[in-house]
Amino acid sequence: MGHGPVVATAASTEAQGGEEHAAPSALGFDATMLVALAMLVVIALALWKKVPAMIASALDKQISGIKEQLDHATALRTEAEAIKAEYEAKAKQAAIDAESMKAAAEDEAKLIVAQAKENATALIGRRAKAAEEKIAAAERAAIADVRAKAASAAAAAAAQLIATHHDAKADATLIDDSINALN
Repeated sequence: MGHGPVVATAASTEAQGGEEHAAPSALGFDATMLVALAMLVVIALALWKKVPAMIASALDKQISGIKEQLDHATALRTEAEAIKAEYEAKAKQAAIDAESMKAAAEDEAKLIVAQAKENATALIGRRAKAAEEKIAAAERAAIADVRAKAASAAAAAAAQLIATHHDAKADATLIDDSINALN
């Protein structure tokens, strides 16, 4: 009775007007056997060309690169922590130094105020003397300036007088006398 449904299927196929086709095969293998055989050939080629070893070595290289990066990151973190500790120590020392500088500056300021009070009279005297010296120097400079302007005005007046009283004939006589004196 196991053949009943097959016969019914074949009969229904014939009733519809179609024929039953034979399954494709090559060298006695059907399609699934050919696919399996092709997969075995591909796997054999992959093993022969050492593809798994290449994949494993590539993964090993990536793993070693990641380990190096982790080691480098750990070293950087350690270095950063050391630098942080160093700067924290420097900050504490700077705070202590700043406090001592502040105290020293306050003491120095008190000394400067006391010294300024003592030297105020001497400073006023020196400034008065310097002002008197500046006034005297300004007077001397003014006198020298007046003398220079007077000399300049005298020279200009002399040049104008010479220009008005000398003519070309007098100049020619003077030049001839100078040339004769040189010979």
